[in-house]
Amino acid sequence: MPDWALEAIGAAIDKERTSKSYGGQGKKTWWLPPFGFSSANPPETILQPRIAPGDCWPFQGSRGHVVIRLPEQIWPTAFTIWHISKAVSPSGEVSSAPKEFAVSGVDEATAETLLGTFTYDVHKEIAQTFHVQKELPRTFRYIKFQVQSNWGNPEYTCVYRVQVHGKTASPNDHP
Repeated sequence: MPDWALEAIGAAIDKERTSKSYGGQGKKTWWLPPFGFSSANPPETILQPRIAPGDCWPFQGSRGHVVIRLPEQIWPTAFTIWHISKAVSPSGEVSSAPKEFAVSGVDEATAETLLGTFTYDVHKEIAQTFHVQKELPRTFRYIKFQVQSNWGNPEYTCVYRVQVHGKTASPNDHP
């Protein structure tokens, strides 16, 4: 499945419509237990293919969102969410992983179309793919990933990677 949420092919974060990073905007030093002294990664971190402990985008609390501008209009068909496993976590736990989340297509006027609500299970694979739950009326250039809860961390949630899968389409096509 093609991944349209890669910075290398032109995907970007709509910072005006994205939650603030935990510890401040952009690169800033802060304390992130259990990783110790670290740098606050910007939301663009989720558009990178690298998955390593601490190499995630943190936002404060258990609820937050990111809006991804795709390189072109697509018919989204699925989303893959990544988080490290307990086995590679320095603390041996992954309470900062997203748990319940919703994904929406967003149009230029900021109207949202819910594409589905899902649950990331930390007891399964680190990369989990979720398929769009309803027939899509149109293509989207913006996708909103809305975390509604995490696995118990009261201070922050860490998103490692969000992939958007789908097909390009002309205005008269449907996947």
